[in-house]
Amino acid sequence: MVCDICGQTEATVHLTEIINGKVTELHLCEECAREKGTQMEQHFGISDLLAGLADLSPDVEMKQDVVLKCNNCGMSYKDFKKIGKFGCSQCYESFRQHVPALLKRVHGSTKYVGKEPNAGEYKVVRDELQELRSKLQIAIEKEEYEKAAQIRDEIREIERERAKDEEK
Repeated sequence: MVCDICGQTEATVHLTEIINGKVTELHLCEECAREKGTQMEQHFGISDLLAGLADLSPDVEMKQDVVLKCNNCGMSYKDFKKIGKFGCSQCYESFRQHVPALLKRVHGSTKYVGKEPNAGEYKVVRDELQELRSKLQIAIEKEEYEKAAQIRDEIREIERERAKDEEK
């Protein structure tokens, strides 16, 4: 794959941006990626970006009398906003109620909507399974147990085939 910017060198850096569920990909060679990275750093650093995004939400420490801190490493929410990184794995739990809003602002969603393996084929199978599960639920609600058993067996067979393919 050739670099999207210079169109000459092999792309080694692949960036994916997801905004409001729309996926945009950028494939860059090492030189163009370095240049693009320098341009971005001049405008803002990642910690500034995260801190700025965190500032869009109501300031937790201003509204509360207690300063929000991680029980394990002692990092405050204010420090997290300043640095842009958690101090330890327990910070996720300590700042749990504030992370989803931040992720939503940074990524446009709190749900991962990235790439799928063999996207076309995988999506067809996934959609088929979803359809069968809906039909199974309807059959159970209507108390059509024989039909439900057939659908259940279809689902199991598809999942078995999918597991075999993933082992390869």
